[in-house]
Amino acid sequence: MRLANKLLLMGIGLALHFGVFAQQMKPNIQFDTQNQEIQLFLGEEKLLSSPSKGLWQVSTTWENRWFGNWMYTKPNAVSYLNDKIILEGTLELAEGNLQLKDVYSEEGNLIKVKRRYTWLGTDTLKHVTLGISYELAQATKDILMPSVLYYGNPSGKKSEMTPFLEGKNGEEILLEEHRFPMPFVSVEQKHLQKPHAVTLHSIPSPLANANREDQWWSMGCKLEEDKTILQLLSGACAFNQEKSVIKAFQGKKGKPMFADYDHAYLNLAPEAVIEKTFYLQVYPFENKGSGFQKSVQTSIDLFKPSQKEFPSILEISKQKYAFNNTRWIEGESYAGFNQFDTDNPQFQPKIVLGWVGQAAAPAYYLNALNDVFQSKKDLERAQKSLDFISTATFRKDGLGFYTWYHIYRKEWGERQWKQNPELLSQGQTMYNIARAILTAERKGNLDTKKCRNFLKKASDYHADRMLKNDWHPKSTNEGFFIAPFCLSYQIFGEKKYLKAAEKVAQYYGKRHLDMSEPYWGGTLDAKCEDKEGAWAALQGFLDLYKTTKEEKYLDWAQHACDVVLSYVYVWDVALPAGRLSDHQFKTRGWTSVSVQNMHIDIYGVLIAPYIYELGELTANKQLKDMALLMYRSCGQLIDEYGSQGEQVQQTTYTQDSRKLTHDISEFRGNYVEDWTVFWITAHFLNAAAQFHEMGIPLDCSKETL
Repeated sequence: MRLANKLLLMGIGLALHFGVFAQQMKPNIQFDTQNQEIQLFLGEEKLLSSPSKGLWQVSTTWENRWFGNWMYTKPNAVSYLNDKIILEGTLELAEGNLQLKDVYSEEGNLIKVKRRYTWLGTDTLKHVTLGISYELAQATKDILMPSVLYYGNPSGKKSEMTPFLEGKNGEEILLEEHRFPMPFVSVEQKHLQKPHAVTLHSIPSPLANANREDQWWSMGCKLEEDKTILQLLSGACAFNQEKSVIKAFQGKKGKPMFADYDHAYLNLAPEAVIEKTFYLQVYPFENKGSGFQKSVQTSIDLFKPSQKEFPSILEISKQKYAFNNTRWIEGESYAGFNQFDTDNPQFQPKIVLGWVGQAAAPAYYLNALNDVFQSKKDLERAQKSLDFISTATFRKDGLGFYTWYHIYRKEWGERQWKQNPELLSQGQTMYNIARAILTAERKGNLDTKKCRNFLKKASDYHADRMLKNDWHPKSTNEGFFIAPFCLSYQIFGEKKYLKAAEKVAQYYGKRHLDMSEPYWGGTLDAKCEDKEGAWAALQGFLDLYKTTKEEKYLDWAQHACDVVLSYVYVWDVALPAGRLSDHQFKTRGWTSVSVQNMHIDIYGVLIAPYIYELGELTANKQLKDMALLMYRSCGQLIDEYGSQGEQVQQTTYTQDSRKLTHDISEFRGNYVEDWTVFWITAHFLNAAAQFHEMGIPLDCSKETL
């Protein structure tokens, strides 16, 4: 300790160079004693540093909806112990001393940091904000914050319903850690000789001595003229030039998305100790827009989300199969699966293809899983469903076929809530029909003539449309046509379909891979960056790789997959008393919806087979494990009938605009179980059928699956 202090006083740099004999690109952390800064290097490149004003920053005032000016302090002692750098300091206040300590150590290719605050005063220190900051020497909006920000959220900004960054001086985004499926902030630095990514990973935690109920650390970034600042604060939240707010609502139809979050400070009792663990990561990357990918993999490695306590695919499928049977409706002019609760008079029965209805999926999965459930009635329903779907009428406006059948009107028509051709729903429908045809013809147990004719007509229609020079889709929604074009090429052998698939894939690759415009628009109830847009690309790129064997499509699929995975919770959010804690609910494996709709849902189960297959193709066990987790974890909250609601509120957010005046503390930990649209059931059984056809045993024990 005396030697370290002597070095500090002499101004000689003391550095901890990790991995001297390891690979060249391993990071090293240094304490610059002249400037009294922590600095992180990769090779010769300095990639980030602590603030020049001081390593530790604290505020003890709160006025006008925000904390007061920072008080900075620098270390007064530094020591080296067991491959660790230990920095200690004291913030001297009129009320007493706040003792400060940082411990920096190597953990693989990461730098682990443990920060400790100890209040030594005899009275409570009020209105305290603790800040953790590291600075990068470039201001940029090329930042990924899982489920919050994707390279500025350019599409979400246009909707005015999401956080966004434009790259302007003074912009900041800080939101509660429980809003992050993967708790990290990753920045691309492209001004260096070689592009590098810099990432702050947090181990999320609620705060003791908090002024607000259920107050957590907040996480995010701030832009200044010549730097990007990665931040953790002890509760203060802000975004879109608004301070002390969080995103608690959708923000549709002119209604607010903000909720007040003032007074998010600490009141430190005597002898109070606050500790925070986080990691710093730096690494080079090759292509613009790919800097975040290694951080996604690292987040999975850090939290190691386990699947073992959850029910098997078979157990879940049996429950969903029982509920599936309650949605069958049949009449003189129709046969299929009702989108809504058949017994609920609030909704008129409708057979809806794609999106929230997914009525085309059972024709595939009832046949694919018939050797599991062994029901002759299932094959009869699959046949009737296929034949009925094949009656869908084509629109007169040249935008494909209708996807809603209105039972009482006895006609195919527009969707209930908004007139829209639902192009993404048409792509999803064509995909399900194609899978149904392939399975039926492999088994030889269904008549596919009618659905073949329908698929051929739809494939011709959309291939011709999309091969025209004036095809310019608004969002990633038409990426859902790539996979069905590949399957139609397999079924009919027409090169036009492959040509269309390649054109669409190459178009979206050029548009999205550099993340100047991240994947977006994959769902019909949001106009922003979302996992379903990335899913459209993942599905399409992977099927095109399987069709052509061109390696670039496999690389593109991995990129889209990593965007999808950034929406997957890899940790279990501590939940307040409520519906979710009643069930001992675990968030890991569930997917956040979008940067607009920040609740979680079970949509990831449908994506899981593709992630598993990508894992097999790339020999990546991590992907296969994540895929199984995404399916099995979503087996939570299923009731005795096999029913399950759509919106699970792991964070302070609700879709219900009727709750604008409610206390926001009601939201987190709650669950909307009465919105049971059919896609929830269909996705489980669709994915189970795909796993089954891939040869994945559905009934493996929890210990071996």
